[in-house]
Amino acid sequence: MANQSSPSPIYCVSFNQDNSGFAISWKDSFKIFDSATGRLCYERAAGAFVIVEMLYSSDLLAIVGAGEQASLSPRRLCLFKTTTGSPLRELNFLTSILAVRMNKKRLVVVLLEKTFVYDINTLVMLDTIDTVPNPKGLSAFSPCLEACYLAVPASVTKGSVLVYNVMDLQSHSEIDAHRSPLAAIALSSNGMYIATASEQGTLIRVHLVSEATKSFSFRRGTYPSTIYSLSFGPSTELPDILIATSSSGSIHAFSLRLALNQRSKRSTSFLGSVLPDSVSDALDPAHHHVLQNAVSSGIRSYAVIRKIDKLEGTSSPSQFKSLRATVSVITYNGYFQEYTLSINYKNESLWTLDREFNLFSITTR
Repeated sequence: MANQSSPSPIYCVSFNQDNSGFAISWKDSFKIFDSATGRLCYERAAGAFVIVEMLYSSDLLAIVGAGEQASLSPRRLCLFKTTTGSPLRELNFLTSILAVRMNKKRLVVVLLEKTFVYDINTLVMLDTIDTVPNPKGLSAFSPCLEACYLAVPASVTKGSVLVYNVMDLQSHSEIDAHRSPLAAIALSSNGMYIATASEQGTLIRVHLVSEATKSFSFRRGTYPSTIYSLSFGPSTELPDILIATSSSGSIHAFSLRLALNQRSKRSTSFLGSVLPDSVSDALDPAHHHVLQNAVSSGIRSYAVIRKIDKLEGTSSPSQFKSLRATVSVITYNGYFQEYTLSINYKNESLWTLDREFNLFSITTR
């Protein structure tokens, strides 16, 4: 792996709703890139920003300053048009903005103890959600309009998550996922599944949102580690893979589809009748495909599954499919990496680094 050093730290990293583009910001500017090509699409040298959120591949951005300049207050949200290079609207708050989520209908602004929901087209405030203190702005959002959910912590002492229906403007459920407080949350793009990790970082749990029931538990490792990111693969139903990055520097991929298939086979066995599904899933290392030392230990990273190509099983519809997943990784010391994770029908996996480049070195469009 290339020597990963950078002239300045990254303030924020975000992918858009379909992972086709991503944004990064550091001390004096932010940049927008195309995920497939690595092409620089937009750059603005206007100071430091702690939030840069894209709305798919449109020209609309939601940006929040780092407060290092008087004009870039962390309490001011600016809806910004890249085509004109000027603000469209601004929203001011009493405390710092910790996270922003949006889709084609809704704009969500997360503060320390409140979350605001707006109509993104009119900027009319639709609801205010009182939350437990959330200093990291931990949140997840499913952009799907048919199952548009927001997830935020529901407790500061345990790993409970509040799931809120952003279209219907009502609480959907509260899920007790872990004994320790939450460190990471992700919703699948179709809004069907939610993944969580606690501050211990040893178990990743997946719940079915509609019923608030636990579907899978996966063991990341034995020793505690900070989970930096969780992301589902694209899917209209059950995602095939869940990806995670951690402070150990490893990238972890968990095979949800394989776990489901093996659970069906196990249901008639003696072991399956004794062990709950969540326990036996966590004990089975076959679901876990790990790439060790992908990033230097302690360097924060963010990974998404950009696309999945599948080959159908040959003997029966339930046979495990061979697949290739394109995994994009951004490190907070300024590197972009793209891997191909190949898993064959025998559940043998291979990670291949396809490209890597320094995000600070790309200066032309």
